[in-house]
This record gives sequence, C-alpha cells and structure tokens, in this order.
Amino acid sequence: MTCPAAERYSSPEMVSEPIPSAPIDEDAAWAAVTARDRSKDGRFVFAVETTGIYCRPSCPARRPKRENVRFFTTPEEARAAGFRACLRCCPDDDDPSWQRARAARDYLEAHLDETVTLADLADQVGGSPHHLQRTFKRRFGVSPRQYVNARRLERFRRLVREEETVTGAVYEAGFVDGRQLYGQASIRLGMTPGRFRDGGLGVTIRHATVASPLGRLLVGATERGLCAVRLGNSDAEVEEALRREFPRATLAADPDALTPWIEDALARIEGKTPPALPPLDVQATDFQRQVWEALCAIPRGTTRTYGEVAAAVGRPRAARAVARACATNPVAVVVPCHRVVPAGSALGGYRWGRERKRELLEREGAVED
Repeated sequence: MTCPAAERYSSPEMVSEPIPSAPIDEDAAWAAVTARDRSKDGRFVFAVETTGIYCRPSCPARRPKRENVRFFTTPEEARAAGFRACLRCCPDDDDPSWQRARAARDYLEAHLDETVTLADLADQVGGSPHHLQRTFKRRFGVSPRQYVNARRLERFRRLVREEETVTGAVYEAGFVDGRQLYGQASIRLGMTPGRFRDGGLGVTIRHATVASPLGRLLVGATERGLCAVRLGNSDAEVEEALRREFPRATLAADPDALTPWIEDALARIEGKTPPALPPLDVQATDFQRQVWEALCAIPRGTTRTYGEVAAAVGRPRAARAVARACATNPVAVVVPCHRVVPAGSALGGYRWGRERKRELLEREGAVED
C-alpha cells in the first residue's frame, strides 16, 4: 500500500522542482501545525524530539508539546537530523526525490517484461542513477533490480497456480530462464538451511532497536538479508533474545544500515503492506518455507485457520505442524503469522503475546487501500 498522496505522482512529468529553502517563522509554523493547515503541507515539516518522527503540518496524529517540536524546511533536512517519516501522513510524498522514486516504481511496473538498467530508469525520471538507487531503496526497502525480481516472482507464482506449465510461467513472468528464477527465489526468500548452524559462527548480524506501537522492535540482518524481527518490552529483552538465538555470531549495532528494514517492519505494524517482501536470510525446512509463503499470500485484513493454511500447502492434516511453523517464524510481522488463528472465534497464541496479535489484526483491518 502507498500513502494516499503517493498516487498523485504517477508519471515522471509530474515530478516538480524543489521549492527554494527559506527561513521558517516558527510561531506561524506552530500555528499551522495546531490548526492542521493542509495549505502548508510541502512548505515545511515538524519533528518531535520525544518520538523521533517528522510530519506534515496537517498530520492527523495527536499534537505534541511545543517544547518538543523542531521545524525543518524539507524532509531531507529532518532525516539528516536523525528523524524518520511519519507513517500516517507520509511527509516524504512532498519530497521531489521521493516523487522520482515513485515514478521509477511505476515505470518498472509497466515494463516488467523488459530489461531496464538503472541508467535507463534515471533517464526516464530524472536525476543521477546513484541518487535514484539510494532514494528508491530508502523509499521501498529494496533496490530497483530487487523490486523487479520480486514482482516477477510474484507473477510466476500466480501463473503456476493458474496451471501454466513451469517453463511457460518462467518466461511469462519475465525471467530469462529457469536458473535466473531459482537464483532470485533463493535471494528473495533467503532460506539457507546451513547458514546459522553452530550458533551463527562466522556470521555478522547488524541490528537496531526502535520504538514501535507494539513496544520495542528489534530488526537484525546479515549481508544476505533480514534474519530477525523481535518485539518486547525493553531493549535488553529483545537484544538478549537475539544473543541466545545466535550465541556465536558477531552482533553489531548499526541503525543506519538497517533503516529500510526498520521502515518496512514499522509500516507492517501500522497495518500497511510494503510493495515487496525484503530479502530474507533465515533457516527453514521445506515445510516451514511453504507455510511462510502461504502466510505472505493471506490478504491484509483477513485471517486463515491453521487447517486452511495446511490445506493450502497440500498437507490438510498438518494443522499442528503449521502452528509450529508459525511459532518458529524468526521474522514475525514481516512474514505475517499473526494472520493465522484457530478454527472458531479465538485469536490463538502468538510468539509476542495475544494482545499484540489482536492489535496487529485490528490495525490491518482499519487500513483502507
């Protein structure tokens, strides 16, 4: 899902030039914020020291105390100061560089059957290839190439379900050949069975912990992709859980390197669905992989029973095994095991607590496309 304002910029021609910076009258800016004045959107953003988030003047969120607010002329200035974009009002939609990223995404969507180089893409939407690559990854959590491969893989799975031949589905999805498909599937899904044997010996895991609506959120990743998403009540709790799972890995705090994955997980917690699943690096059996793929196919705002998921993976009597696969999901929220419930009206269990499961489902049900 994109922010409501995003679709206004669906073509390169609609990307505007940045408005020259001017000194901000903070009294007038605060008056605009308290009035939620939409006419001031795009002229400045305000950031809240206590939450680390920046917003449009018209953001519908509850207003902070004035002493906790800072003003910036552009979203880029707010990001440079260490703040991150609000997931409700999406202030980056006013940033021309992010408009170009959305225009690039739209162009790729329309040309999935073609080979589009980064230079070609930059020619279409403006700006340099390097800047476009960096902005696209910050906006969508993946590079343009990873985005195309993810969308092709989704198309391949749909075609196979529609009883196309595997070979025909490979080419119809936009892949050059089968080797390209399986190579991308490995990157896309991670699933490296021997990767974390012996407690992660020889593996470096970068991690970061941030505030979320469900408590403290920890995100961890190797050089191959996302390997851990944890929820808890404190930094110490989630970090200790990571150390227990990978006792022999090298753990390194690196919030800047994990910004795309943090933003992706926060968006999912808010009830939104980013355009592509991040690259994963997790250990799984074939059955676990099948279950997790089935979880990702459950539409936002809906649920399936354990029995329905078991049937979807061709193992109708394996409901209890599906429950175990959900309980061992190392990247919960990203792979949405909270969407699986027992038969009947009960929520069932959840690794991070039943109340968190309830809130996730409520948030997903409240978000409109």
